[in-house]
Amino acid sequence: QEFVTVLVRDPRTQREDSWHSYIDYEIFIHTNSMCFTRKTSCVRRRFREFVWLRQRLQSNAVLIQLPELPSKTPFFNMNNPHHVDHRRRGLQEFLEKILQDALLLSDSRLHLFLQTQLSPEDMEACVSGQTKYSVADAIHEFASLNRRFPVEDEERKKGKTHGDSDSESSSSGLGPSDDSIPCGCKASPASEES
Repeated sequence: QEFVTVLVRDPRTQREDSWHSYIDYEIFIHTNSMCFTRKTSCVRRRFREFVWLRQRLQSNAVLIQLPELPSKTPFFNMNNPHHVDHRRRGLQEFLEKILQDALLLSDSRLHLFLQTQLSPEDMEACVSGQTKYSVADAIHEFASLNRRFPVEDEERKKGKTHGDSDSESSSSGLGPSDDSIPCGCKASPASEES
C-alpha cells in the first residue's frame, strides 16, 4: 500500500531586511510512493511560493479544480499565533489534497517544490530544460547537501534506494544550497521504507 505523509509545521519568522519579514513553514514528506525521487525530505517554503505552485499546477491541469489556499487577508498578523496556525493548517490541507491526485503528482514543479530549496525561477528553469541538471539531479543534490535522514542515506549506500546515484556531482550548477536554513526533520527509526 503506497502512502504519502506530508506535514506543514514549525512556522518561523524570517527577516528580509530591517522593514520586511515573512513566515516560512517546514514541509516534511515521508513516502514509499514510486512517484517520489526521495522517500524522506524536508524543505522550508513561504506563503507566496505556495501561491506560485498553485498557479503553475492550475495552468498545467486546466480541467482539475485545485484546492484553495488559505485566504491571503490584509489583517494577517505574523505575531498572532492563531493566524499563523490557521494558515499552517490550510497549507497542509492544500498539500494533502494535491498529493492525492495522480495527474498533479506527475508535475515536476511539485516535486522540486517539495524536495528542493530551489527558488520558483530556478524550478521553472529546471523543468523547462534550461539548466545543466535534471529534476532528479536537483532533488539528489539537495538531499546530499542537506543530510538529515541517516536512515535513507544508509539505504542509498546499500543500493536499495531507486534512483541514479552516480549522477551526483559537486559542480551541479545548483547555486547556493540554502543549507544554512535549519530544518529540524528527523527520520523516525520506526518508519521503514518498503
